[in-house]
Order: sequence, then C-alpha cells, then structure tokens
Amino acid sequence: MGRPLVWLAAAHLCIAPGALLAQGSPLSVRFSGYIQARESYRDGTGLSGSINRARLTASGGGAKDLTWRIQGEFRTGSVGTGRASVSLQDGYIRYRPGSFGIQAGQFKTPFTREFITSLADLETADRSTVVDSLAPKRDLGVMADYAFGLDATVFLGVFNGEGQNVTSNADSSLLVVARITARPVSFLTLGANIADYGGDSTRYGVDVSVEYLGAIFRGEYITQKRELFDVDDEGWYALGAYRVVPWLQVVLKQEDFSRDAISAGSKNRATTGGVNVEFPGGKVRLTANYISRKIGDPGTRTGTFLAQAQVKF
Repeated sequence: MGRPLVWLAAAHLCIAPGALLAQGSPLSVRFSGYIQARESYRDGTGLSGSINRARLTASGGGAKDLTWRIQGEFRTGSVGTGRASVSLQDGYIRYRPGSFGIQAGQFKTPFTREFITSLADLETADRSTVVDSLAPKRDLGVMADYAFGLDATVFLGVFNGEGQNVTSNADSSLLVVARITARPVSFLTLGANIADYGGDSTRYGVDVSVEYLGAIFRGEYITQKRELFDVDDEGWYALGAYRVVPWLQVVLKQEDFSRDAISAGSKNRATTGGVNVEFPGGKVRLTANYISRKIGDPGTRTGTFLAQAQVKF
C-alpha cells in the first residue's frame, strides 16, 4: 500500500467513529493516551534526550457489557529496524456482565502490581529492575476474572507465552498466569501471583500496598525457579512516598535483583530518590529522579539524573 493510501485509511478511521455516532449507531469511541518527554544525565555518558513513551488509545463499547481497547505506541527511529514505527500494545475485547469478566486478545498478563500499573501512574519514572526482568509482560491469550465484592479479585489467564505481537505458539506449551488481590482494610491491599511456563520455569510474586493520609508504602518480592538451575532468580523493591502538599510528592525507592545462577555480575542494586510535581487537573506531571545503581559483585556504582514531563489526554 502506497503512503498516500495509508494516510487516507488513517483519516477514514479517525472520521468514521464520528460519522457512526452522528447516524445514531450504538458504537462509542473514546480516545486517550499520554506522552513522556525525558532528559537524562548519566555518569560517563552525559546528557541525552528521549521520548520515553508516546501512546494513543482508542476504547469503547458496541453492545451491552461488551467493551474493547486498542493501544499503540509510537516509536522513534532508534528502535528495531532504525525506522520510526507504531507497535501494538493492547488489542482486546472484554465481556463483563457483572462480577465475572472475560477478555481475549493481547494485553498485560496479571503478574506483579507494578507492571499492571501504567507507567503514567507510577511514583517513579521507571519500573523496578526485578519487575522489568521477571514479569511476563504483554502476551496473546484469554483471561477470566471474578470480583468478590470490593475486597478481593481473582485473575486467571492462559497465553501463548511467546510475548507481545507474536501471533503463533512456536513450542505448543502455554503460559498460565494467576493473581489474587485482597483488601482487608480500606488502606491496605495485598497481592500474590504465579506464572508457569509449562515445565521451563515458574515465577512467583507477592506484593503489599499501603496508602494512608498522603503516605504510601509499596513493596514486592518476585522469584523465578528454572528447571535447569538450582539457584533461583530473585529480587525485591520497597517504595515510600509522601504528599507534602497536594501538588508535591517526595519518593524514595530501594531495589535489589540477582541472577546468581548466571553470574555474580548480574546483581543489580539501586536507590532512587525524587519528587513529582502535579499540575491542577491531574493531566500534567513533572518528575525528577536521581538513581544510584550498583551492578555486579563487588560491582561499580553509577549515578543517573532524569527529568521527565508527562501529559495525559
């Protein structure tokens, strides 16, 4: 398809929802997204700028209890083939007639609180190393969930296990992911999850979140048991934050991750301190983080300062 036809098709997709609504169709479409512009300074590397995330989401419904979501990420030319591109993040249909829900397509696997939470809503600019390394992330499959009132929810999903945007199951084995969350009191949420790769490895995780009078404490522990190694991969993070005034939040996070079965040099320990400044309306946030990271054993320590502007729409 030539480039003019691509632009024509894109324009048609943008115009069509409005036309359908004007004709009285039950189809409803909502557009949202966010963009994160970042400047960072790292020891030995210097100053660099980047678009950390630029995502556009279309979501809506077309029938009773049925919803859908499509999210794309716009990538710069330093990714993949070296050309700017768009990558599918979410693409799923969800049916929820009541407390029970089921969805199919590509979406986040229900493993670890920090990964399930959007980057646009985290207290730090980046996720913890253990989450980035061990969470199964997005995959193609089917997931069911059931909410026991407001106090507990159970998730169970079956996925290809091949990762994002891979439409075939090369080894015929499945990835099974389960998660349960419970809120025994209003300010405390507990979670536990498991991901089984069909004989290759199994990952476990537990998490806790406390939010009370402007103070936040979150923590997770995640481990991976692999069939070919006697030593497990494991890691944790603990985060504390406090809202000094409605528009200013201070944050401190400590994290640790190791894969001793591979190498002692894989140890990764970091301390992050920072602030979040939020503008009225909750759509604009400025983040400043300083990360002191030590990789290896005994390892070397490096420091990174980053400043990020985020806009939701």
